[in-house]
Amino acid sequence: MNSQDILLDVRNVSQIFGGGRKQQLALEMIEQGVPRDEIQRQTGAFVAVRDASFVVHRGEFFIIMGLSGCGKSTLLRAIIRLIEPATGEIWINGRDIMKLSREEVRLLRSRETAMVFQRYGLLPHRTVMANVEFGLEVRGVPPQERRERALEVIAQVGLEGWEDHYPSSLSGGMQQRVGVARALSCDPQLLLMDEPFSGLDPLIRSRMQREFARLQEEIGHTTIMVTHDLDEALTLGDRIAIVRDGEIVQVATPNELVTNPADEYIESFVEGASPAKVLTARYIMDTDVITIQPDLTSLQPTIQRVIDERERGSFVVDESQRLVGRIWLQALKESASGASDGTHWIEKVEPAVSTSPDAPLFDVFPLVVGTRFPVAVVDSSGALVGQITKNKLLQTLMHDVDEDVDTAAPGVAAN
Repeated sequence: MNSQDILLDVRNVSQIFGGGRKQQLALEMIEQGVPRDEIQRQTGAFVAVRDASFVVHRGEFFIIMGLSGCGKSTLLRAIIRLIEPATGEIWINGRDIMKLSREEVRLLRSRETAMVFQRYGLLPHRTVMANVEFGLEVRGVPPQERRERALEVIAQVGLEGWEDHYPSSLSGGMQQRVGVARALSCDPQLLLMDEPFSGLDPLIRSRMQREFARLQEEIGHTTIMVTHDLDEALTLGDRIAIVRDGEIVQVATPNELVTNPADEYIESFVEGASPAKVLTARYIMDTDVITIQPDLTSLQPTIQRVIDERERGSFVVDESQRLVGRIWLQALKESASGASDGTHWIEKVEPAVSTSPDAPLFDVFPLVVGTRFPVAVVDSSGALVGQITKNKLLQTLMHDVDEDVDTAAPGVAAN
């Protein structure tokens, strides 16, 4: 990943509430490693963000997560200077925005970034269409052009037919979609979201999460979202930054966070997460797969390996390792004996019984249990990169169940 792939680079940012000498003393104590509570006790200043550093790559969905009061929303606002950091550097598209004038920051916010707030922030006297057009109107985009763009994003968020309605006639979930559409209408390079779904009912929230995940997949905006919801973070995030007492404790992928937490705090934070919800096929697939060429040469060594490893048969791949099909052990034996032409027994592997390396285990599970043959794992070019067997999948799931049982209270059955 080279520097051109980095859209946002946050370097040693701290935010102190309490000005003058208090702030300076607090910054000095941060450098000395003094805990936040002690800094507040001695100086009266509150450390909202403590020496935060991280990068966000173009097209990435980056999550800032932590408990209430940990400083995650303050950090989000500091990124575009809605709150002025006490110290540090914030680079967006290769510019340190801490050195920009107020007017330059205003232009940055209106042209390169957009923000979706928890409280929607819709203008009650404007229709859905007028709300979505608002940012483009401020930019001076001609009426016809901004209407076309607004209609496009309204369709993307599933609100066709509601263009002329006012916010008061919309449900909470629909209002949030308008807020998302308004942010997307300006085609921001960086989209910031502050707990956008937290005020919604659970069913609507889950639906909005799925729809936004779909949008992110289709549009590919660089997004930073604040949340305190672990399932939301694991579902949406490419990487997750865990914040504790204003300090970033760990930045990791969902897989890494669940399987390799940095300390006991994060381990307790993610203990309720099932690995099967966040792990992917890549995590459990076997890369040492038995394969054979379509002309079925080298039959005896292949047959012996299938028998030794107690497999069902062999996958068939071409010279570029692209998956052609599969062949069962009995067909291999008959071909070797000359009883039949084994090439007729090569079965094409349909997409329904193969998967990608990035497929979640919960999606892989029905494929694995629905076939006696291992499930092929193929990359975007169609090359066979691994296989998943029932045994390996069940071992992973049973390990998850065993951990739940181990952590249950004595005498209490795990749910």
